[in-house]
Formats: sequence, C-alpha cells, structure tokens
Amino acid sequence: MATNHLLEIKQYGQSIWLDNLTRDIIQSGELKELVENQGVSGITSNPAIFEKAIAGNVIYDADIEAGIRSGLPTYKIYESLVFADIRNACDILRPVYEASDRLDGYVSIEVPPTIAHDTEATIAEARRYFQEIGRENLMIKIPGTEPGLPAVEQVIADGINVNITLLFSVESYVNTAWAYIQGLEKRLAEGKDISRIASVASFFLSRIDSNIDAKIDAKLKKGVDDITVEAKLRAVKGKVAIANAKIAYQEYKKIIRSERWQALAAKGATEQRLLWASTSTKDPNYRDVMYIEELIGRDTVNTVPPATIKACADHCNVSESLETDVDKAYTLIENLKDPDINIDLDTVMDELLVEGIDKFIQPFQSLMNSLEEKIKVLSPV
Repeated sequence: MATNHLLEIKQYGQSIWLDNLTRDIIQSGELKELVENQGVSGITSNPAIFEKAIAGNVIYDADIEAGIRSGLPTYKIYESLVFADIRNACDILRPVYEASDRLDGYVSIEVPPTIAHDTEATIAEARRYFQEIGRENLMIKIPGTEPGLPAVEQVIADGINVNITLLFSVESYVNTAWAYIQGLEKRLAEGKDISRIASVASFFLSRIDSNIDAKIDAKLKKGVDDITVEAKLRAVKGKVAIANAKIAYQEYKKIIRSERWQALAAKGATEQRLLWASTSTKDPNYRDVMYIEELIGRDTVNTVPPATIKACADHCNVSESLETDVDKAYTLIENLKDPDINIDLDTVMDELLVEGIDKFIQPFQSLMNSLEEKIKVLSPV
C-alpha cells in the first residue's frame, strides 16, 4: 500500500486541516474518511468556498425551499445552509477535538466579509454565529485588519475560539498574537477560565509570491542590462512567502517565551498556533507541494485545498523544514530593499490585505445573487 505522507507530517507536530467544505463531502462520507484515515484534523471555510459549494448545486434545493416556505430572507436562507454544513462538520470532527484535548478538530467559519472594517459589527456577528451554531469546536474567522484586532481581543475574552485570517506581514501576525494574549488577560481578570479557548493565526503564502513574482517579471520584461541584476531578481522569485513565514515562526517562538505568555500558560492557556493558508501553488513552474514541504514544524497548522491534499499524500518530502535556512530567510527579505530589486514589502502586504478582503466580498455577493435567482426559480408560482 502506498505511503500517505500526510500522516508523516503529524509526527513533526504539524496539523493538516482541509481548506474546503461542501455538503457533498459531508453526505458522501468523504469528509469522515479524510478525518479518520487520511490525517485531516480540522477544516477551514470562507465565502469563496461556499459560493462554489452552493451555487448551481441541487443538493441544497430542499433546504432552500424550506427557507422559502418559512418566509426567510435571502441572507437567512444562506445562513441556514451554511450553519447546517458547519454543524455537521463540527460533529464529524468532534472525536478529533476530544482525542487531541481540544488542540485540533475545529471547523472555521468567516463573519461576513462586508464588515471587515467594523469592530462592533464583527464582535456582534462572532457572538451570534458561535451561539447559533452551538458547537464547542467552532472557530470564528475574523480578518486581521486594524479594526479586526480589537474584535479579536473581545471575542477571545468572551470565550470564543478565533481564527484570525488574511495575515500577510510578520508585523500583522505579531499584532494578532498580542490581541489574543490581551483577550486572554482580560478574561482572566474577570475570573473566567482560559483553558478551553483556542486560536490560530492564518498566515497567507502563495498570494505573496504571486504578487512579488509579477513585479519581478515586469522588471525582467522591461529588460535588464546587467546579468548580475537579473540574477538577483530571479533569486527572489517564488521564495519570499516561505522566507516570510519562517521569520513569523521565529516571532512566535519569542512570544511564547515572554513573561506575559508564560503567566497565561501557567493558568492553562493554549498557544495560538500559526496556520499556513493559501497553500496551493499558483505558478505551474513551482513544485505543487512546496508550501507544505518547506514549512513543516512544531505547533503549526497547514490548511490545504483538496487537490494539494492529494498531491501531498502522494509525493510530499517530509522533514522538519520550518527552522532550516532561517538566516537565509532573513537575508532574502532584507535583499528586497536592494536598489536593483527595489520591492517594498510593506506596500505589497497592504495591497494583499485589500485584495484579500475583496476576494471574499466578491464571491459572497455573487453567492447572494445566485441564491436570489435560485429562490425565484424554486418559489411556488
């Protein structure tokens, strides 16, 4: 029998989560199989995933018709579909949640992307989602925007598990980690238990390389006279995201060594793990599993789309790679400031955050439009 390399990754302290959720994989038993036999120990979802799952899929029609009969508006019908899938996924993952002592077994759902810049609305929706879905192993996804961080702090203080998403820069990750810590400190000050709260910080990868590679390709296309300059530019291609992630992990290690964190750990707090997201390789010239192979390390999560899950199970080279070549990672990021390369990483990260929110708003709005059309078709004449 062929080796499933996903199962080897767990030996290095990294959890593999599935970046996909549809009713099809729940009802067919595929999700249960992935969890019980293929090494998958959590699930992430987002509006783009749900748009693909629901739009044009008859498997949801009976529930849409039930919503129509109940007189529900479009948004409430959407929630009824998604909440049902999330609950069922949580139930399938519940044994993992219990067996891992609440380390894994989580299912993530995003608050509406249209409120990414509204702190109070994000807090209110996170509370409502957690209560209405009613599963301990639910994680609420909150974007790592400036208004999102105080929401993270409050929601953690409320005792709700949080997946902070759309993190691109090391600085944004560090800010997220401290928001988690401040939320725990606030809860502890209120005399409440902090031992049953979990959080991950979703650090995005392939989108960084896609953005920077496009900038490098534009420079190369204009023509570079000096062969040394061309070599410098080519040396950066496809390397920044992984280098950036390795540096973020070094910051994670500093944070968990801090006195503030150690005080919380003594009270039973669980470390906020870095989660590698956007891990499918966009450039066909790159190895299809590079965002898994090169970032395997302790106390981390990698959330992986179905095609990459299959590819990794088949041919991932598994080793504890996250802390290899760390010095080279720092050097590579520093080299971006070289006048011959001249890429402002802060600007890139700002661009990616704006784009990232937009990439969730567009499919969310598209899904609402598709659902409205389906409601018209299914409504009794």
